[in-house]
Amino acid sequence: MTALCEAQQEEMRGRYGGVADIGPTREAAMFVEPDGVFVVVRDDGERAVACGGVCRFDDARAELKRMYVVPKARGQGLGRRVLVELEEHARSLGYTGIVLETGDRQPESVGLYVSAGFERMPCYPPYSERELSLCFQKRL
Repeated sequence: MTALCEAQQEEMRGRYGGVADIGPTREAAMFVEPDGVFVVVRDDGERAVACGGVCRFDDARAELKRMYVVPKARGQGLGRRVLVELEEHARSLGYTGIVLETGDRQPESVGLYVSAGFERMPCYPPYSERELSLCFQKRL
């Protein structure tokens, strides 16, 4: 899990001129039931190739965090697979919706979220102060 999150942050620094996640620090405990979950997809060789998590955003909604697929595994539907699984977990944890922040330099992420039924929303703090941020939500 740590290696995938570090690779995701490194890729974001490359896309955004040295800046990665500007949000609050995410601790592993946030992704543990009853508030959240973190999933990892492994290839046949048991290498971690995709991940993502949901954690509590407010009383009713989860926040999607750390969605990532390693470059060599892209184009195989792993991002959608992780997203569907996280939505199922969020429902089972009692959430009625999911929010997320992504960046304007991640068209593949935006495409995935829009095709999965997420709709644009005003960005929430701390992303509301960041011009590059795009925020989305979906009712479950």
